[in-house]
Amino acid sequence: MRGFFKYLAIWGFVLPVAFGALWFSIKGWPANWRDADWSATGIAPDPRIERRAVVQVYAARAGRWKGIFATHSWILVKPANAARFTRFEVVGWGAPVRVDNFPADGRWYGRDPWIVSDLRGAAAEKLIPRIRRAVGNYPHRARGDYGVWPGPNSNTFVAWVSRQVPEFSANLPATALGKDYAKAWVSLMPMPSNTGWQVSLKGVLGVGLARAEGFELHVLGMTLGVDLDDLSLKLPSLGQVGARDVMAIVATAAHALGLGRDGSRLKKEAAAGAASPHR
Repeated sequence: MRGFFKYLAIWGFVLPVAFGALWFSIKGWPANWRDADWSATGIAPDPRIERRAVVQVYAARAGRWKGIFATHSWILVKPANAARFTRFEVVGWGAPVRVDNFPADGRWYGRDPWIVSDLRGAAAEKLIPRIRRAVGNYPHRARGDYGVWPGPNSNTFVAWVSRQVPEFSANLPATALGKDYAKAWVSLMPMPSNTGWQVSLKGVLGVGLARAEGFELHVLGMTLGVDLDDLSLKLPSLGQVGARDVMAIVATAAHALGLGRDGSRLKKEAAAGAASPHR
């Protein structure tokens, strides 16, 4: 049994974090927030074209070295026929809860965001007033309440709003460090997607099982798990790694080893269908 936990620690936590640290260190990050790009990316729907109500969750790698471990997430809402989106999130300076401090789909510390969940039409319209009320009732909104680890942080905020509005069902990335935070030392609560349950020891240790998230083991706030819907692994630092991601790695290795046309073909197929590394 001791050997099992040893291999679990090495292969499930130490190696993924080490690889993630190497990868993001090579990519680098802005020296400070002034040098970072916060501009819009254009991935949000244009309100002039999309007249229906929209509720979305976005995520992007956290700033500087924190991006090795975690992502930052936020919520966008737009009522039907509205001319603009409203962006809700929590930050680590000043008053935590912020509204429209950044472009709706803006980069975070220079990192491109991606859409985690997307609900539109009548279903989204019904949720927007409830989401606004939940944002107003967020319990960790005073100056000094924010905590980088294990929370409460931006991911705690999005997960908390989702739990207050079950139909919202925000299935946050495995790298959303802080999504499992709870103020009590031991908590039984819904998973952020509201499709299952989890036990959390203040967000530091825990376990969860849900239809959307699959099985998750939480250690030091990091997530190790299996998503049966996508047939993928959830790894600390690396996020969700599916069969297509593995195929991309194999194809790249084959190409590097000079396997000729077969390796090139595999690489092209992997590139065409590879999933986002940020999931």
